[in-house]
Amino acid sequence: MTDTVLILDFGSQVTQLIARRVREAGVYCEIVPFSKAAEGLARLKPRAIILSGGPASVYEPGAPKVDPIVF
Repeated sequence: MTDTVLILDFGSQVTQLIARRVREAGVYCEIVPFSKAAEGLARLKPRAIILSGGPASVYEPGAPKVDPIVF
């Protein structure tokens, strides 16, 4: 079985760069929107998860949140 990394994208400008670096290390990874975290986890069964931040403040009302299933 191949190790897989799931990158949850919260809108960061560097998500693609992170994915490229992971792939350069010889690890398969996929980028999934944070709103599809549960589907990505079920489909990929990743060995690791990277949360790629975004421009929103976590303290703002309505800020994006990670699906609790991730933790």
